[in-house]
Amino acid sequence: MLLLTGEYEGTVDEKGRVFISNKLRSQIDCEECGSSFYLAVGSNGIMCLYPEKSFKQIALAESPGTVAPDEAVVYERMNFALASRVELDRQGRLLISEKIRKRANLGNDLTLLGVRDHIELWNSEDWEKYVADHSGQFQQQTMQARQAVLAKEGKEI
Repeated sequence: MLLLTGEYEGTVDEKGRVFISNKLRSQIDCEECGSSFYLAVGSNGIMCLYPEKSFKQIALAESPGTVAPDEAVVYERMNFALASRVELDRQGRLLISEKIRKRANLGNDLTLLGVRDHIELWNSEDWEKYVADHSGQFQQQTMQARQAVLAKEGKEI
């Protein structure tokens, strides 16, 4: 099971490449997940880097929920058209085209996040704003999750 975690700073170089931290890459077992990646648009337009097997599991799953056939076509078309198979170079850098950087509002300063089965690429300013805007909600969810775990164990807070 893949469990990517952490927050890593990155910079887009003059050739449009960003270094994927060794600490982040070392969390990915190439035997289990494949050595290739897919760069795809995720929730809220965030660019996501999926290990090959993780992307295939998601991409080849049924269309989300019970949707009308025309909505399923939109999902499938967008899902595959906006994804591309990519390779990291020997130094662990990912080439991101200018078109993709513009579409995802990625500037030169990026924050890369380990998010369970994928890596998210955020404009650093956007990520800091997201953290500030959602911190209270996250704290509440964390407390609820902790209470649920303790309740299962028969303890109280």
